[in-house]
Amino acid sequence: MRFIETWTTATLLAVRDLAPGIREFLLRPDDFTGAPYPVGSHIDVGVTIDGQPQTRSYSLVGEADPQGFRIAVRHAADSRGGSRYMWSLAPGARLNITQPASLVQLDWTRRHFCLIAGGIGITPIVGAAQALVRRDAGVTLHYAVRARSDAAYLETLERLLGERLVVHAGDEGRRLDLDGVFAGLPQDTMALFCGPMRMLDAARRAWEASGRPLTDLRYETFGSSGLLPTEAFRVRLRGEGTEFVIPRDRSMLDVLNEAGHEVMSDCRRGECGVCALDVVAVDGEIDHRDVFFSDHQKQESRKICACVSRARGTITVDTLHRADAL
Repeated sequence: MRFIETWTTATLLAVRDLAPGIREFLLRPDDFTGAPYPVGSHIDVGVTIDGQPQTRSYSLVGEADPQGFRIAVRHAADSRGGSRYMWSLAPGARLNITQPASLVQLDWTRRHFCLIAGGIGITPIVGAAQALVRRDAGVTLHYAVRARSDAAYLETLERLLGERLVVHAGDEGRRLDLDGVFAGLPQDTMALFCGPMRMLDAARRAWEASGRPLTDLRYETFGSSGLLPTEAFRVRLRGEGTEFVIPRDRSMLDVLNEAGHEVMSDCRRGECGVCALDVVAVDGEIDHRDVFFSDHQKQESRKICACVSRARGTITVDTLHRADAL
């Protein structure tokens, strides 16, 4: 497997509110060394939701911090409960976390970079911007928010980037035109994106329409973001006559594994495809929240990533045949 988790215990040292509904958490592992971590790194955090232990992934903010690991969490009413748990914590709380890991691979030989962040997606972008500025690379950051007051780390980014930071605030009538942004970039530009799934889909379409290779668009994802509201749905198992209700605050992967069906998984972020299940029937609609399958595969809805994707209504899956998903 690509993801080998090394867990450790940590103390929540401090919290601070960055913007309405966004709170920063400073975590210090017991074995903290202050060693640098790669751009785009995230940590998994053990949370408790309705008495059940679960795991949530959060991007680390900025480059290595001598005090510990910084994450920022948006309090989302329609989330699966991770943000509610994190917001309930006070300094001194003890947590289980993993060591930092990153799937973001930037080509540092490039001279031009375009960073795009949507809302709380700014968290992994801060460190990328710092690293690129330190390397004297040509970098521009487009930061899309509903209102300027919602823009976390805005002052830090303004000091770092100056005019190379472009804020697209909806309340100011400045919407992000991805087609226009990409059309004006030098041809060898590499882009790094982090934002909600709907925005990512738009970015991929605009990137391809600009005639650029999709491999030059790198991205971090929200494992909980989708096109449909997060709600409970039903899953039937082919040939078993068994049906499960997937609550709004739990994943299909967790529910099936808890019931003893042993669905394999790896990243738990919708990126690797290891947990993909065959879809036999759909009575409703699937909300594909992964970045593993192509747009065409998502339209066909023959498979679903059990770790992040959800549905409206009832779906029937086969847990036995997944080899061709890898």
